[in-house]
Amino acid sequence: MRYLHTMVRVANLDSALAFYCTQLGMVEISRYDNESGRFTLVFLAAPDDEKRAREARAPLLELTYNWDEQSYAGGRNFGHLAFSVDDIYAVCEKLMAHGVTINRPPRDGHMAFVRSPDGISIELLQKGDALEQREPWASMQNTGEW
Repeated sequence: MRYLHTMVRVANLDSALAFYCTQLGMVEISRYDNESGRFTLVFLAAPDDEKRAREARAPLLELTYNWDEQSYAGGRNFGHLAFSVDDIYAVCEKLMAHGVTINRPPRDGHMAFVRSPDGISIELLQKGDALEQREPWASMQNTGEW
């Protein structure tokens, strides 16, 4: 397993970038605008992690800016922790065997979400290409929030 990023939702992208980059000194690594989803993702790295972040796409801080005005209460500004895994199905099977609910099953062989005992959302991403879809994952429905 490898740590990838932490996602934080921001209400004002310019203000957030001024804080994280200008004031704190982080470096913008990449940016993605999604017209249909109406959001922007900006990935930042600490200066000492910049080279590694550009090469490995980790460790990063992901700022998520939703274009339509929203307010975030109850911790919704914090998004998730993300980890890449060697075999997403094996990791999900192990978690389920220990009583963890798979909130967003890896139906696509690529991505799953679970929650920590404290309710922190954890994104699991298949390392490399997505695995071939298989049961029980392919037909498993979402459970709760993720």
